[in-house]
Amino acid sequence: STFDVAVVGAGIVGLASARELVRRHPSLAFAVLEKEKELAHHQSGHNSGVIHSGIYYKPGSLKAKLCVQGAALCYEYCDQKGIPYKQCGKLIVAVEQDEIPRLKALYERGLQNNVRGLKLIGAKEIQAKEPFCRGLMALDSPYTGIVNYKQVAQSYAEDFQEAGGTILTDFEVTNMEMAKESSSESEDGLKYPVVVRNSKGEEIYCRHIVTCAGLYSDRLSEISGCSPEPRIVPFRGDYLVLKPEKCYMVKGNIYPVPNPRFPFLGFHFTPRMDGSVWLGPNAVLAFKREGYRLFDFSTGDFLDAVTYSGLWKLVLRNLSYGLSEIYRACFLSAQVEQLQKFIPEVTINDVLRGPSGVRAQALDSDGNLVDDFVFDGGSGDIGSRILHVRNAPSPAATSSLAIAKMIADEVKRRFEL
Repeated sequence: STFDVAVVGAGIVGLASARELVRRHPSLAFAVLEKEKELAHHQSGHNSGVIHSGIYYKPGSLKAKLCVQGAALCYEYCDQKGIPYKQCGKLIVAVEQDEIPRLKALYERGLQNNVRGLKLIGAKEIQAKEPFCRGLMALDSPYTGIVNYKQVAQSYAEDFQEAGGTILTDFEVTNMEMAKESSSESEDGLKYPVVVRNSKGEEIYCRHIVTCAGLYSDRLSEISGCSPEPRIVPFRGDYLVLKPEKCYMVKGNIYPVPNPRFPFLGFHFTPRMDGSVWLGPNAVLAFKREGYRLFDFSTGDFLDAVTYSGLWKLVLRNLSYGLSEIYRACFLSAQVEQLQKFIPEVTINDVLRGPSGVRAQALDSDGNLVDDFVFDGGSGDIGSRILHVRNAPSPAATSSLAIAKMIADEVKRRFEL
């Protein structure tokens, strides 16, 4: 029960980071602590499975840099491990004239981010690639792909364990503190001064901690005495699925041109590795941090969200957008209308309600979505021994191996491993 570094959270980012750390420091002892009984159970197991190419993100941002690097590493890793993927490409489609300038700006941004193979195509080329899709112009990203990220995360876990790492599941971290002086009298107490306790009262001792806790990143930061900002507010995304006999209508990813006035991306068509096609998602406030169903509710999580001033500032700035998202969540026909802008042949009889995911959206106190990855620690006895991965939104799964390299660099710098 003594480790040099404990990584809290066995999602894809936590497992990738643990794998990278044990590969760099094979003589040290590493553990991954996971509150669920299985790995990659939340965001990593509920995402759309897209390997993003890095088009959307602000040039020079961590998101842009890590996504482009991460996509290349993801394909390389899948090839090495024999993990199936499809490089099915993506079209970002302008269906209105006023979307074309935004699409061209997106193309320029993608070029600045060194995204491979990008080109603008016209209506005829759109139909050549996606026979059922209608649009005026599209940005063609042939390097975008799909994969099962839960399978990728499981493979990271196997690599980590084969290299000597320990994974403790059903270990919900509820407390971190410095060992009492009496413990420090022993050699182990001096070497492993941090006690990590779980909800059952079980303990492990370690020198340093890295948290990759997704939906609970702000709470773990608070537990450790570090800053609670940025706060996590959960947004549920509900998908529809095309009926199996209608999946022939979609070959690759079909996305809308993002509207900078709205905080989320909008409805899109996403083929999956199992042959199904997901449609969506919408984005509505979840009343529970792991609330995948419409009526899932946690009093604590709900109060946490609605008493945060940052959420109200976000809501008031995007009131009409938020109300329309709630309306679409309730009425299937409203979601189908969005889809028909791209594939007019889709009807309400062609779709079924599908799975849901919850996005750990980091918000600052001014109501701004924290758009980039955030890594920080704290001060004092505990804070100086911790690195928190505070915000790892999409494209974190695509970027996981690149994020892991950055975290391993930061761990070495901060903790002098």
